[in-house]
Amino acid sequence: MTEREESLHLLEQELGVLIRRIKRVIAERARMVHPDLPPPSYLVLGWIAEQGPLRASALVEEFAVDKAAVSRQVQHLEELGLVERTADPDDGRASLLSASADAVRRLRKVEVARRGLLDERLADWTAEELERFATELARYNATLA
Repeated sequence: MTEREESLHLLEQELGVLIRRIKRVIAERARMVHPDLPPPSYLVLGWIAEQGPLRASALVEEFAVDKAAVSRQVQHLEELGLVERTADPDDGRASLLSASADAVRRLRKVEVARRGLLDERLADWTAEELERFATELARYNATLA
């Protein structure tokens, strides 16, 4: 195996570890927002809170899932009181989705806890190391987009 092949193999291994950790962390965060919130819906809720108000079709595009799956997730989020639906002023037949005030409050609480834990775990990383890692991760994500 060449040095580059070994490096790519190591990258794949470390990404696998990262993906497994992310799945676990997303499940934990979902439970922190609401005990009945499934992990995929946590991601959808976070996107709605960041990007909303938006149409469900934007979720279909962003998450590359079918309309029925998005519809089920949105309905469940509405039932939990985490998402609100309003008429789209540009098209009376469509509706816009927004995170409820309660959802925003819960998400912010999780964000503060998450950032604190991350700061604690990365306490021995300098600001420059954090910036360099974030920059390289952004480059990696942009390259694979």
